[in-house]
Amino acid sequence: MEQAVVLIPLLIGYILDLILGDPRWLPHPIRLFGNCIAYGEKLLNTSSFRFIKGMVLTLGLVMATVLFFYYAQKMSTPYPIIYYTFTSIFVFYALANKSLIDEGKAVFKALSEGVIQGRKRLSWIVGRETDQLHPQQIKTAVFETLSENLSDGVIAPLFYYALFGVSGAMGYKMINTLDSMIGYKNKRYIDFGKFAAKLDDVANYIPARVTAFLMLLVTLKLHKIPFVLRYGKQHSSPNAGYPEAALAAILDCRFGGPNYYHGTLVDKPFIGTNDRILQDYEIKIVARVNQKVTLAFVIIICIVYYLL
Repeated sequence: MEQAVVLIPLLIGYILDLILGDPRWLPHPIRLFGNCIAYGEKLLNTSSFRFIKGMVLTLGLVMATVLFFYYAQKMSTPYPIIYYTFTSIFVFYALANKSLIDEGKAVFKALSEGVIQGRKRLSWIVGRETDQLHPQQIKTAVFETLSENLSDGVIAPLFYYALFGVSGAMGYKMINTLDSMIGYKNKRYIDFGKFAAKLDDVANYIPARVTAFLMLLVTLKLHKIPFVLRYGKQHSSPNAGYPEAALAAILDCRFGGPNYYHGTLVDKPFIGTNDRILQDYEIKIVARVNQKVTLAFVIIICIVYYLL
């Protein structure tokens, strides 16, 4: 029974994400998270003590999220139908694999209609400036995003769900949303968002490396581990480089390099050495990698709980 309360919602949530993804018409808790962060940032990101105020906002929102879901799940436990429905829905909300893959494919489809269309669609899913990118750079950006967000949007939520239940998964989602909104190194957020960015780095440390290992495992390329260890640490992020390096190893290509973010040229190091032309059909390969990794991690969680 103890395994069932964790594994049944996990499997239902996984299947729901596999089928539905993230329909735009469906209310999503991440939008509420974003509204709370935006309100808090507007209220607190002023004058002095910005680092302290950013830290207070970050800790307050994360703790409020964890406590809400912890007690909501606990209160629903005596009522199995409510418990399984509630937990399954929020496991589903915590995952973003299908929507991530669909957005990546949408960029490739738009790019097939013209580079301007490809740039515009890419701007929906990346933080870099896209108005000057050529097709190779657009494809590279899609693959980097799919690999990095496989960790942030799938493996990390599953990891924290396995450890702490739905409160862990949603607490992580709040951390990740905070980082995506205020974790920038520009004038506005350099102090206010610093704590959120560091907390996100800590939260993603293990999941990013698990993601990279699983990517190599499901593609039978574990011999590429030295490549991942070499190039993963060259990324400006302590975590994003590992899944990106794993995908670069799988595709035998090169990621990274300079890009403009919010008007500033960021000279990122290259990941890999084979600067070859990426082909349109490879989006299907990357999508399969993401699907296989997600399924593999769900199976691993099930096996671990079964053996406990």
